[in-house]
Amino acid sequence: MKILLAEDQAMVRGALSALLTLAKSELGEVDVTEAEDGNQAMTLLKQQHFDLLLSDIEMPGHTGLELAQWLQQYQAQAQAKTKIIILTTFGRAGYIKRALSSGVEGFLLKDAPSDSLVSAIKLVMSGKKVIDPELAISAIGDIDPLNDKERKALRLASEGLSTSDIAAKLFIAEGTVRNYLSEAISKLSATNRIDAARIAKQKGWL
Repeated sequence: MKILLAEDQAMVRGALSALLTLAKSELGEVDVTEAEDGNQAMTLLKQQHFDLLLSDIEMPGHTGLELAQWLQQYQAQAQAKTKIIILTTFGRAGYIKRALSSGVEGFLLKDAPSDSLVSAIKLVMSGKKVIDPELAISAIGDIDPLNDKERKALRLASEGLSTSDIAAKLFIAEGTVRNYLSEAISKLSATNRIDAARIAKQKGWL
């Protein structure tokens, strides 16, 4: 089984890679490729096929959820699709809803026992979904008001980028950036872009 492990924290990435390699008795032969951020993971996914993407959510470049969303579209016509399991420290309802809508098959918290991960991989590779029941229930009814464009602009703003920097990154006009941020602030009943980013992060919408 070819696994792409996307995790920006080197120590966590190393521990997970070792865990997967040692689980041969249950998973069979495992070939783990490591990516230190979302950009590197996307490049690798374009270059070769992986059976499973095991990804953190909060990473530089592209988040795990953005990777999943992109991969779902990128592989729309492919016969052999890459399964996706998201690993995160946060059980935010917004994350789970976005993960499910992005075709993610598994959503696990990092503090789960190591054998839970191995078990989840086996279930996902057999065609099942693995989402913690309590986390799934918490996601029901919590509606994300942001669209993808507003979310991208707000995430860059939360990183301290100016309006002109955000416009350059997203290849849009500065006025359009201001409109996106204004809409996000209004939808979240926030006082400014920083407050809006804080609210969206707490909800798992960013």
